[in-house]
Amino acid sequence: MAHFAQVKDTIVQQVIVISDANAPDPAPEHSEPLGQAFIRDVLKLSGEWIQTSYNSKFRAHYAGIGYTWDATNQVFYAPQPYPSWHLDANWNWEAPVPYPNDGKEYYWDEAKQEWIPIDLPQ
Repeated sequence: MAHFAQVKDTIVQQVIVISDANAPDPAPEHSEPLGQAFIRDVLKLSGEWIQTSYNSKFRAHYAGIGYTWDATNQVFYAPQPYPSWHLDANWNWEAPVPYPNDGKEYYWDEAKQEWIPIDLPQ
């Protein structure tokens, strides 16, 4: 199956799946134009459609609604979870303080700029 994200003003609006028969080449540089033509001519859907990889083999991440399409770098990435977080080299959001590696569960407190332990019942 081939997956395509509808992008408007760099933001993913929806993701659809079409048969491999309508985008037969596994290489996105070949299958994307075929899939786009099928979406436009057969499904009669307008807008910009960009192929995305369900297993994230290309374009960094599988596109989801609300994700950003960076055409310059040819990647999709998730919405920024907090204003202080930044994108790393793999297009993942990273907190300004590393997540503790002590086996406990934490949540991010943006106001305090720190990870807060979650008290889980034993």
